[in-house]
Amino acid sequence: MRNVLSRSGALCALLLALGGTAQADEALFKQNCSSCHGEQAEGIPGLAPPLVHAQLWQGLGDNAVAYITGVMASGMSGQLTAQGQMYIGLVMPPQRHQAPEDLASVANHVLQLNGVSARVSAADVEQARAASLGHAELRSLRPKNL
Repeated sequence: MRNVLSRSGALCALLLALGGTAQADEALFKQNCSSCHGEQAEGIPGLAPPLVHAQLWQGLGDNAVAYITGVMASGMSGQLTAQGQMYIGLVMPPQRHQAPEDLASVANHVLQLNGVSARVSAADVEQARAASLGHAELRSLRPKNL
C-alpha cells in the first residue's frame, strides 16, 4: 500500500510541476485511460476503441467537446464501429470519481492527438455531468460510417 501511495504522490508532484501542460495531460491519460485505450490511445481491439481517430473527432465538429465530456460523464455501452472494427458489448464506466479538471486535461490530450483545436474546461465536464446524456444519444452524435 505504501508503494502505491508513494507512486501516487510522485505523480501528483509531477503533475503540479508540469502545471496543465501537454505533458501533464498525457500523464493523466496514461494513468487513467491507457489500460483500455492503449498507451498511445491506439485502442485495444475487442476491448476499447481507438481514441486516435482524426476522422471521428474532426467529423464531430462542434459536437467534439460535448461528445468526449458526455462519454466521460455518462460512460458508454452498447455497440459502435471505430476505424472499421465493431465493438459489441462495449462498457466504459462513467468517470464520476475523477476531478473535472483531470477529465478536462485528458479530453484535451485526446483532442490534441487528433488535431482538434477545441479546448475542454472543467465547466464543460460539469455541464456534461449535469446533462447526463444517454449512451444512445451520445452514439447518435458520432458521424455515420466511421
